[in-house]
Amino acid sequence: MEKPLLPRESGRFVAQHSRDVFIEEAGVQKVAEMLYGLRHSDVLTASGWKMANPLAPAPGSDQALNWVFVVDTMNFSFWPENGAQQCEVTYKGTTYTGYMTLCAAITRAMEEGVPITDPKYFSQMSVEELEHVLRSDNDTGMPMLQERHQVLAEGGRVLLEHGGSFRSFISQAGNDARKMVELIVEKIPSYRDEATYEGKRISLYKRAQILVADFWGVMEARGEGDIINMDWLTMFADYRVPQALVYLGVLRYSDALMQALKNGELLPSGDRREVEIRGCSIWSVELIKESLQKLIQERDGAVSSINSAIIDFYLWPFAKQHHKEMAHIPIHHTRCIYY
Repeated sequence: MEKPLLPRESGRFVAQHSRDVFIEEAGVQKVAEMLYGLRHSDVLTASGWKMANPLAPAPGSDQALNWVFVVDTMNFSFWPENGAQQCEVTYKGTTYTGYMTLCAAITRAMEEGVPITDPKYFSQMSVEELEHVLRSDNDTGMPMLQERHQVLAEGGRVLLEHGGSFRSFISQAGNDARKMVELIVEKIPSYRDEATYEGKRISLYKRAQILVADFWGVMEARGEGDIINMDWLTMFADYRVPQALVYLGVLRYSDALMQALKNGELLPSGDRREVEIRGCSIWSVELIKESLQKLIQERDGAVSSINSAIIDFYLWPFAKQHHKEMAHIPIHHTRCIYY
């Protein structure tokens, strides 16, 4: 079977052939200008990751790296069915929804003495044990419990075959971000986020790339973040960042697609429109990054170190913070283990 195009090339290929999602040059420039204004701010650094996620354990221990692995392996599909209430987890007085419920639940379990970051435990824990770890404050449990259990156990078994920790596993790729993504996708099936589009095999690798970026965030916080090829990573194509890109005028949906999403139509994983939303999101952030690099070069005479992962680390919290202003823009709904 032919190897899929890599995420960046996949994004470009999808953007070239897209019928329902379009990239607007004016929006790309507008966001590049907005980010240029923030170029000296902490939000556009790897440490911005830690600020965006206060629930992550202190970066000093390898347990923090296992925490990242557990969370990123189950980092998919948090939206509730047909407008039902969301799964919620309250931790230290703050109630979380969405992805943050997962982070809060894992950190809560650690405090309760559950060895949830130990691959020996999570590779063979029962569905019931995981259900208890992920328990919600209300009657709405976290979606896709069976699938979360399956991928976490699978991931744990892979870590046990490679030294017993995420650190020992990922070290096989040296300090090269591209090799890390390739290793994760090769060894752990649930990270193979691929599709066929216009007759071509493409890859989006949202969770594999975010796992590498989160690993980088932890290592950077330790002062050990000398990972090469970080610029090879793209943004992490999910359902939240595309909504922000539409809101910011970077992406435009066709009337037919916008209507389908407003009607609540579920897009199957691999559906042409779903691939176009994700692929065009990837390519538009590449274009924003290139425009930003140009602005920094022309105006400051400097070389930009802001990569697509950092732009994503900015856009995702932006989407959460502005969710009320963006409520008129529907997110696309696809039930799958990839995002």
